[in-house]
Amino acid sequence: MVTTAVIDSVEEKREIISRYRRLLRKAKPVLKDGDAKRIKRAFTLALEAHKDMRRKSGELFIFHPLTVAEICVEEIGLGTTSIIAAIIHDVVEDTDIELIDIERMFGKKIAKIVDGLTKIRGVFEYGTSQQAENFRKMLFTLSEDVRVILIKLADRLHNMRTLESMPRNKQLKVASETIYLYAPLAHRLGLNAIKTELEDLYLRFTDQTVYRDIANKIDETRASRNKFIKAFVNPVKEELDQLGVEYEIKSRPKSIFSIYNKMRKQNIPFEEVYDLFAIRIILDTPVEQEKSYCWQVYSIVTDYYTPNPDRLRDWISTPKANGYESLHTTVMAKNGQWVEVQIRTKRMDEIAEKGYAAHWKYKDNANNHESNLEKWLVRVRELLERQDLTALEFVDDFRGNLFNEEVFVFTPKGELKTLPVGATALDFAFEIHTDIGAKCIGAKVNQKLVPINHPLKNGDQIEILTSSKQKPNEDWLRFVVTQKAKSKIKDLLREDKRHQADEGKETLQRKLKQLKLDPNSQLFENMRAFFNVNSQFELHHQVGIGKIGLNELKRFKEHKPDPTPRHKPGELGDNKASEHEIPPSKGQYDDILLIGEDMDVVEYKLAKCCTPIPGDEVFGFVTVSEGIKIHRTNCSNAPELLSNHNNRVIKAKWTSQHEVAFLTGLKVVGTDRVGLINDVSKIISEELKVNMSSISFRTEQGIFDGEIMLYVNDTRHLDLLISKLEKVEGVVKVARFDSATIKGH
Repeated sequence: MVTTAVIDSVEEKREIISRYRRLLRKAKPVLKDGDAKRIKRAFTLALEAHKDMRRKSGELFIFHPLTVAEICVEEIGLGTTSIIAAIIHDVVEDTDIELIDIERMFGKKIAKIVDGLTKIRGVFEYGTSQQAENFRKMLFTLSEDVRVILIKLADRLHNMRTLESMPRNKQLKVASETIYLYAPLAHRLGLNAIKTELEDLYLRFTDQTVYRDIANKIDETRASRNKFIKAFVNPVKEELDQLGVEYEIKSRPKSIFSIYNKMRKQNIPFEEVYDLFAIRIILDTPVEQEKSYCWQVYSIVTDYYTPNPDRLRDWISTPKANGYESLHTTVMAKNGQWVEVQIRTKRMDEIAEKGYAAHWKYKDNANNHESNLEKWLVRVRELLERQDLTALEFVDDFRGNLFNEEVFVFTPKGELKTLPVGATALDFAFEIHTDIGAKCIGAKVNQKLVPINHPLKNGDQIEILTSSKQKPNEDWLRFVVTQKAKSKIKDLLREDKRHQADEGKETLQRKLKQLKLDPNSQLFENMRAFFNVNSQFELHHQVGIGKIGLNELKRFKEHKPDPTPRHKPGELGDNKASEHEIPPSKGQYDDILLIGEDMDVVEYKLAKCCTPIPGDEVFGFVTVSEGIKIHRTNCSNAPELLSNHNNRVIKAKWTSQHEVAFLTGLKVVGTDRVGLINDVSKIISEELKVNMSSISFRTEQGIFDGEIMLYVNDTRHLDLLISKLEKVEGVVKVARFDSATIKGH
């Protein structure tokens, strides 16, 4: 976001020059003859183009492209072409300079990159997402130049670092896009440091209280952590010194976001997250000796500390698809604490931090880590070539197939295939060949007969069984996860449907003749309305499969058509209009929740996926058929709704409320004793006068686990209840829980 202003002080001019020189200093190692001159030309153009512009924070706009270029050099490891493209990446979008001017001044390659970075202008049909369109356009340039994505990630990182100055609704939108699309993309391209920072910044702007709480606790435990790490590495260091290679030992706390994720998934407090940090041993060895030395270090570590056999991860023998190579083990320290140890070489460490860009530095080395990333890029290109997907479907498929972790499986001849986690035998069949997939009736996994929907695990060896009589059906789409399998099944079903519709068309013409009905456009329109089908093709298909036969056509002939036009169920017009069409509510929710730009009181429903209560930070979402639904900003569905459907998101906030009760859930865990449930119930209903909707407790071998649904007024009321329950003898933990995540609004 920019505002108009002028460079109005000597200090600002001095700061611009200082930042430009700092960029050149950092870029010096990658510059060749004549590069500095080209960078200066780009800087002069950007300075002139953006001279009257400031960002929302008040600082000069030119600082943004300079910082993006600096991130490209320092944090991603890119060269001159990227520096120039980063400096001028906003001039086409925000100024009068055209793409043709960029091509004339800097050549085709840079113009192509800038074009990929420029947002799409124009109007979008209802139901599409501008963000999804932009994302697809940016990815189209992948087939030609991956640097577009890398510069875009640098741009997004700087925007997230400076999100403080944006209004709250903009913060939520940008942060949600980041966690939904850009952080996973950074992970997939191996940019670990950038992915981690994007995730942490997302949490900082969507749930500041939780972010601050975890950050403070990490700070508080720093001294004791450092003391523990020193004692842990001392005996290992003595052995490493005798190994005869240069090495470095680093320790780093887990990111705030990954700690938060663990706390949320396992429903545990900060104090119970055992792997708060990892110890990394980085070796400086020749490429051909990397594997051997890493395993020697593993041997040294496990001589002193007992490893957890379930927690060994060997990404040296089979690198991740993003090129990540490392050996991970979790060992038990002398004080009974689990510690994660990562063993890798300098080359592996650089690829882990800088990802795709670092691959080129090691391109000539004879190892296969780069080819994994290349295979992934080929899959992205295949997905981009599909013309039948809307932008939203594309983003959904992209996330589902190309951001997932992988499983490694084998053909009967021992050839390694990589598939997304959750892939089934049918996915594997389509991976081998479309014809094998189409005729698949089952598989042998590790010599055992399994159905086609059998999920695959690492190391499985699969043999596909086929039959010439087999045909794909709609059910297949429910249990395949790869884009390749989905698109091939859809193609086969479409082909089959087309064939049935052609037969149906001939049948319908014969039957209409038989019933003495004139096949004109008005008749077909009435038929579509009567049989509730959307198109002529659908009508022909229904006849072709026998769903509409002679009896149904006779009933249609006897029916008198309704002259009033019919709307399709669930049809929603323009979003703005729909906000005014929803009538104001009456009754118990008055003056509780204010919705929309004008902060009106309108009818709404509370989303079951996150059960918001007063005090929670919330937003409204206009659904297709259920009016406005209120979600918490930290709801698990929020990133998708805010990033993909931002045109249907409206402001909402709690105001001073009357004593109105809202349903929420508490999970209570502890050690069982006589009278415990009675004590818990007393505090809830007698001491705090809270009404319970349901209570269920399970006890097993002295441990009880209970879920209570109860009515509270707001978050303060809930916090008071939790603190009282935690003081009950035998209660170990009390935590709020959400209903099961409900997808698809």
